[in-house]
Order: sequence, then structure tokens, then C-alpha cells
Amino acid sequence: MSVDRGTDASAGVEGDAGVGRNRGVTDSSAARLQALFEGHRLTPTQRRIAHSMVRRAADVPFLSSVELAELAGVSQPSVTRFAVALGFDGYPALRRHLREVTPTEPVADTAAYNEYQQAVEAEIENLRHLASVLADPRPVERAGRLLAASRPLPVLGLRAAASQAYGFAYFAAKVHPDVRLLHEGGTMLADRIDAAARAGATALLCFALPRHPREVVDALTHAKETGLTVVTVADSAFAPVAKASDLLLPAAVGTGLAFDTACAPMLLGRVLLEAMCDGLPDAQARLEEFDARAAARGLFVE
Repeated sequence: MSVDRGTDASAGVEGDAGVGRNRGVTDSSAARLQALFEGHRLTPTQRRIAHSMVRRAADVPFLSSVELAELAGVSQPSVTRFAVALGFDGYPALRRHLREVTPTEPVADTAAYNEYQQAVEAEIENLRHLASVLADPRPVERAGRLLAASRPLPVLGLRAAASQAYGFAYFAAKVHPDVRLLHEGGTMLADRIDAAARAGATALLCFALPRHPREVVDALTHAKETGLTVVTVADSAFAPVAKASDLLLPAAVGTGLAFDTACAPMLLGRVLLEAMCDGLPDAQARLEEFDARAAARGLFVE
């Protein structure tokens, strides 16, 4: 699912990934929640609640307002105000609506899983949700065309997202003639964005993961001001970078361990690479050329 940045739908929070219920029910429930939230101007606290609800879409119809408040890390009155902002009389009315439109399925039995297995199961659920989102390939295909056409192509990722940006840039450089990795912050970051724009860049790809550095939001805002189209891979449609992005592609992170896991954003990055290759007519020739050079140099151990 892509997000149109015409509305104010920014600011996210690290949520409880959970294991969820039935896969199909989880995916359809998340889609219904996203549709419910779209078009509403929500406060940062309310967007925090919305993000938590999407992450636990199959379970939300069965949570009390107190439980949802604890899940989102907000107060119980904030949950009530959130329901009213969506057009309901209160949280009971919102929950009743969600129960009416959500099929009832038995909760997955994860009692026998230890904490490490639960983290893996949650990550598998994130990948399944990504697969359902990619059932509509048009947002990724559009992003691929934008990235392929940008010469040079700046790729931004700071702190936790730096490895995602590095991985994408490493592979993209094999098929794209000019990829510029922006994985270090500081006062030079805006200068490097300006330099890319002056050199002819038309788009910038950003990987944005929790916790979201303020510097990334500032950099994307600056990139848009220079005329670049900002494509962002983020952990949520409600992430703080959303307002500064022209095309946002969400891929959830796992939060069951001490440090977040980012299998879904990494895979989405590889999918974007594939879409970009489709927009580069000489991509295959470049790959074959690289393989020939690598073989001549004995670069890899067979």
C-alpha cells in the first residue's frame, strides 16, 4: 500500500508486532483500518494509536480502551478522543463497528513458543502482510520508474536505516549508472542533496526506520524543496517521515527483541531494485558485464 501525502498522516511509534490471528484476517483487517483512518486529520497522539491498531489489526476489536491505551502508550481518554475524531460516539462504538466488519477467527496458539520463536513468528507475519500489500504492484512499479529515471540517484538512510540504504545502493550501483549513498548525517547532508539535484537528480530514495532521526525528516523536507521526488520505505504509513514523502511504501519492523528487526523493509528494498531494473533497459547487460569482469579477476570463490 502506498500513501498519498496530500493529507497529514505522519508520526508513528514502535509498536508491538504481535503474532496476530489468521493471516488473511490480519491482512484484510489492516486494510480496513487504513481505509477507516484515511481522510482524517489526526494529532500525533491519535496517529500513534492508529499505528498501533494497524499493527494489531486482528486483535483490536477485542481490546478494551484501557488495553489499547497501554498498547499505544497513551492515556485512556486519548483513545476515547481518537474514536470521536473518527466520527464515533466513543470507543465502544468504534470497537462495535470493528467487530461487525472483522471475521471471527481463533487466536493462533503461540503459548509453546519461547521469546525468540515469537520474534521470528512476528517477523514472518510482517512478511506475509508485505506480500498482501504487493498484490497491487502499481506503487512499487511507479517507484521503480522514478528511481530508474533519476541520474544521479541519491539513496538516504541514517542510523538504524543506514544498513538498508547501503544494501540497496550496493546492488543498485551494478545496474544504475550513478548511485550516491547518503548514510552519514551532519551539516554536509544538505550539501550532498543539493549537489545531486544540480547534477540532474529527479528523485531520492529514503529508508526510514525507528527511532526516526529528526535529521532525516529535515533532509527529506530539504530534498522536496530542491524539487526532488521523495520515495520512502518506512515502517508505517504513520511514520514521522510520511509528511515529507511523495510516495511512501510501508514495511513493518519487528519489535519483539531488544533491537528492532527489519526483514520486511529489506525485502521491500530488493523488490524496489527489481522494479528499478525493469525501468533500466541496459540493466541485464550491465549485470553480465560485471559477472564477466568478476570472473576475469577471480573475485569470488566458486
